[in-house]
Amino acid sequence: MNDSTTLSLLEQADLVRTGQLSARALTEAHLARIASHDSGIGAMLALAPDALAQADAIDQQRRSNAPLGPLAGVPIAIKDQIVTRGLVTTAGSKILAGWVPPYDATSVAALRRAGAVILGKTNLDEFAMGSATSHSAFHPTHNPWAPTHVPGGSSGGSAAAVASGFAPGALGTDTGGSIRQPASFCGIVGLKPTYGRVSRYGAIAYASSLDQVGPMARSVPDTAALFDVIAGHDPLDHTSLATPFTPTLATLESNDLVGLRIGLPAEYLGDGVAAPVASAIQVALAALTERGATVVPVHLPHTPYAVAAYYLIATAEASSNLARYDGIRYGHRAEAPADLADLYARSRAEGFGPEVKRRILLGTFALSSGYYDAFYGQAQRARTLIRRDFEAAFAQVDLIAGPASPVPAWPIGALEDDPLAMYLMDILTIPTNLAGLPALSVPCGMTPASPAAEARLPIGLQLIGPPLSEGRLLQVARHVERALPQPLCPLLGVPA
Repeated sequence: MNDSTTLSLLEQADLVRTGQLSARALTEAHLARIASHDSGIGAMLALAPDALAQADAIDQQRRSNAPLGPLAGVPIAIKDQIVTRGLVTTAGSKILAGWVPPYDATSVAALRRAGAVILGKTNLDEFAMGSATSHSAFHPTHNPWAPTHVPGGSSGGSAAAVASGFAPGALGTDTGGSIRQPASFCGIVGLKPTYGRVSRYGAIAYASSLDQVGPMARSVPDTAALFDVIAGHDPLDHTSLATPFTPTLATLESNDLVGLRIGLPAEYLGDGVAAPVASAIQVALAALTERGATVVPVHLPHTPYAVAAYYLIATAEASSNLARYDGIRYGHRAEAPADLADLYARSRAEGFGPEVKRRILLGTFALSSGYYDAFYGQAQRARTLIRRDFEAAFAQVDLIAGPASPVPAWPIGALEDDPLAMYLMDILTIPTNLAGLPALSVPCGMTPASPAAEARLPIGLQLIGPPLSEGRLLQVARHVERALPQPLCPLLGVPA
């Protein structure tokens, strides 16, 4: 075996389970790849000091013929917005620098029960507020396909880690597209589940009515395997759905798509969508029609209001959620404060970065006396209209398709001086968060080769379904994966 880090998550799990590869050797291989290549990518914020001990425990279980979980010995990376017992968790912010949680998020605990090795924590935009992983308090992350370009955000560290072979799978969070957009930019699969399908307990809150934990991997089956482990009801999360969960991996290989109706919204392929993106989406849809699906025009007329509604609702919730970082209970504390007000003000000013401050101010203003109805209340009404748009569309079709992003990955720094332009990059992913729907991104093409381009860049097809339709979404994504070339990131061809 030349390099186990290039194998799929399911292949790695099978080799450990059958004793052909030890969990320790597999973990060492991934740590070696990180040591060799992450200096140029910046995907990781911290490595688990007990990663090899976790792997040794799995190997001991196998030798003693104890039952092994479905992910036994497989290294998994965790977005640093998701708490990990005994492993530093910062949310990409100086205000939490050095904080070591005393407990695991429910999703992380589920991975441990499945036998996964928690390898380390991945970089992100501070408190998940960004679309490029350039707003981390520690360092930016680079796209492994073209290091001068962004990997997307806010789960850009997780996407870059998976694409680079640092881990075969990772967890991200998605508040307005933060799993799907970086998955698209880095040429991997990313799934945002139905709101409440995966527990948010232990996911550091940005906007509680929008946040969702989800899986990221290099293939649809690997993504399904991760999703099956972390999905399900959790009494620790009061928004968790009690609906029984049916595993998706076992039903992934559907025979055909005859009778499947896929909606194509005019609003998702209009002005602002780059030509290579629109072309790749049409190629993917043509591949699905060849397999029996029918593409049906649909309309989501309130899509143009989604970004404005989102940035009022999300920032309002953020201003409330982030009030807990006051320099008293945990996190950064200003030195020698003059009084309590000075402690609050300086701790927050020193600990939060400029994008987080911008969103706190916007959210506080939206909630302030005299402006609540005009801004936050109006945004909630727009959210209802957006949800009704989807309900009307799903009365006609089974799924909705479109780009995960209107453009491919852009050069690092290109949008840093124009926050509004960066906010608008999420226009195609935000509506599903407002409606609480499941959606995923699956690779469907590459930008054309060009003498001026550093490299060809991945493009992702977004598939959106009605509530609790993750299994169907993954089945259709599997057809896309089989029908279209799925190139691996060139960095995977470079040995550790």
